[in-house]
Amino acid sequence: MTKNEIVAGLRKLGLKKGDIVMVHSSLASLGRVTGGAQALLDAFLAVLGRDGTLVVPVFGKLGILTELVRQHPKSVVSVIPTGTVAALGKHARRICKDHWKADLVHEKDTPYVRIAEMGGYICLLGVDQDRNTSLHTAEAVLRLPYLKRTKEHTFDTPEGKVTKSWPFFPGPHRDFIGLDRAFRESGKMKVGRIGTAVARLIKSRDMLDIAVALGRRAPDFALCDNPNCADCVRQRADLNRARFRAEDATVAAATGLAGRYVPEMIENLQAAGIDAVELDIIQGQPVHALRPATLEKALAEFKEAGIAVTGLRSAAALDADSKMLDLAKACGIARLVVPLACRAAEVATSAAKQGLAVSFFNTALTTAQVGRVMRELEHAQPGARLTLSPAHFARLGEGPFSASTKARIRKYMDQLDIEDMTREGTPQALARGNAEIKELVSILRCAGFSGNFVLSTTNRFTGTLRDTAARFVGLLDTM
Repeated sequence: MTKNEIVAGLRKLGLKKGDIVMVHSSLASLGRVTGGAQALLDAFLAVLGRDGTLVVPVFGKLGILTELVRQHPKSVVSVIPTGTVAALGKHARRICKDHWKADLVHEKDTPYVRIAEMGGYICLLGVDQDRNTSLHTAEAVLRLPYLKRTKEHTFDTPEGKVTKSWPFFPGPHRDFIGLDRAFRESGKMKVGRIGTAVARLIKSRDMLDIAVALGRRAPDFALCDNPNCADCVRQRADLNRARFRAEDATVAAATGLAGRYVPEMIENLQAAGIDAVELDIIQGQPVHALRPATLEKALAEFKEAGIAVTGLRSAAALDADSKMLDLAKACGIARLVVPLACRAAEVATSAAKQGLAVSFFNTALTTAQVGRVMRELEHAQPGARLTLSPAHFARLGEGPFSASTKARIRKYMDQLDIEDMTREGTPQALARGNAEIKELVSILRCAGFSGNFVLSTTNRFTGTLRDTAARFVGLLDTM
C-alpha cells in the first residue's frame, strides 16, 4: 500500500475534506505500507484537509498511529488522566478543551460527545467494535449500574494541580463486537476495504443513537453472555441488583436455591445481584434440624459478605415452646417463617413475647381456610403475618391470584414466594405454570408492597439461582 492508495480508499469509504473523525486503527492489518505509520497519518491528513480534524485515543497502548498523533508538534492532547485523546486539525482545541472538567470521562463536555455534536465520524480501520472507545459514551448516557467511579487521580491542569475522580466509568470487558450487526443493518455504517484491512465509517451521532436505543431496551446490551466471563457475570449482577433495589419490596433468595454450602451460596447470590437471603436449607439440612453453632457460623458468613437475612424458615410446624423460637432468639434472627397450623395463635403469641415476628405460610390449606385462620389470628395476635406460597394453592387446584383476592388474604401478607407450579404439582419456570405469579407480583407492586419477594427453593427444579433471578427480572420488565 502507498499513501495515495490509502487516500483513495478513505475517500471511497466516505471521508472528505473538512470532516472530523476519530480513528481506531491497526497498521499491520493494512498489509505492507510504504512509509509505514507516517504514510497512514499523512493519508488521513490529506483527505481531511486544513479544515478537517483527526482524533485518536491515546490512553494505554493503542497502536503506532495514536503515538504519532500524540507526538505531532501541532497536536492537542485532552488534559485528563484517563480516556485521553489527541487531535490534529482545525477543531482540535475545541474538541479537547477542558476534558478534565467534565462530570464524566465519556459524556457531556468531552471529546467523545463533541465529535458527535459537531457531525463527526468514527472510523475503524482494520479493527473491530471492541476498539471503539466512543461506545462507552452510550453506557455513560444510560448511567448503567455496572459502571464504577474511578480512583482519585492527582494531575496537572492549566489551572493548577487537581485531585479528582469520575463516576460511571467503564469496566474491564465488553461485547461491543456484538453491536456491529446493528450498525450494519441500520444502513448508517459504511463498510469497505483498504488494502487487506476492513474499514468501517459511521457518524458518531448515528452510532450513539443506535447504541443508546439498544441499551434502553436491554441494559446488558454491551455485555457478553459467557457464564465463565467473570467480568460480565459481575456486571450483569450489578444490573440485577439495581433492578431489585428499585422495588419497594426486598428481593431475597432461599438458601435452598442458592446452593448447598454457605460460601457457594454467597458466590451465587452475588452473581445474581441479590443481597438478601431466607434461611431454609443449609448443607442439605432444614434449618430447624441444624445445631446452633452451624447456624451462627452461617449468619456470620452472610453478614461478612453484606448479605441480609430476611428470616428463618422452618418446614416443620411449631409448638408454643418450640426450640426453634429459642434458636432464632439466640442467633439474633428477628423473624420466623413457619407453616400455618392449628396452633398458630399460640406460636404467634409465644414468639411475640420473645420479640420475634412470625409469618405463616400456607401448605395444605385452601385460600378460604387460610383466610379464616388469619382472621382468627388477627384477633389473638395482630402482629402475625402471612407468607403466600402460590405453588401450594395451585397444587390444590386454586387460582392463587383470584382465590386470594376473594378470600381477602393479601392484607395479611408480608412475603410472596416467587415460584410457579402446575396443578399436578410439577415445578415450572416463572409464569409458565398455574401459580399466577405474574398477576400476584403485579398487584402487590401496584399497592407499594414493602415486604419480601423470595425466590423460593422450588425454583431449583427448573434452573439455578442465576436463571431464576434472570427470569424474575424479565417478569418485572413485562409489567
